[in-house]
Amino acid sequence: MLDLAGQQIFDFLSHYGYWIMLPLMVIEGPVITIIAAMLAKLGAFNIFIVFIFSIIGDMIGDVILYGLGYKFGMTFVKKVGKYMGITEKLVLKMEKYFEKHGGKTIFTVKATTGLCWATFTAAGIVRMDFKKFIKYSFWGGLAWSGFLVALGYFYGYMWAELKQYIEWA
Repeated sequence: MLDLAGQQIFDFLSHYGYWIMLPLMVIEGPVITIIAAMLAKLGAFNIFIVFIFSIIGDMIGDVILYGLGYKFGMTFVKKVGKYMGITEKLVLKMEKYFEKHGGKTIFTVKATTGLCWATFTAAGIVRMDFKKFIKYSFWGGLAWSGFLVALGYFYGYMWAELKQYIEWA
């Protein structure tokens, strides 16, 4: 059983957590997705809504990064890119690469943990076809979010099991 404070926090999350979850997933999707999936296993959230929000939150973040690259292009690279690891030389090399392998690159980077911010910004800078970007970002996000939700759900299961054994001891 939860203590009174724990129960109040759990009740608050059960009622208002979805409104908090989506914006946080835009900012830090993987960590929030795992925590939300854990809480879903413990009964605070619906696991399918967590999964859908994870995909939507991630996609919003991807589009923002793509949009920054698209809108500010090389000006962005010259002023801010160096702080993010994006140089003019790198962008010029990536332009031809994105023409041939952009879809595979977006999917792979999205479906694994990695340099999404740099890759998605670069995709915008080289003006990768937006529909293609969204398509591969979605499919990669489906795989990545599915993995994170399963991981969080498993952690929630383990938390409940460990709690039982600790109470028993």
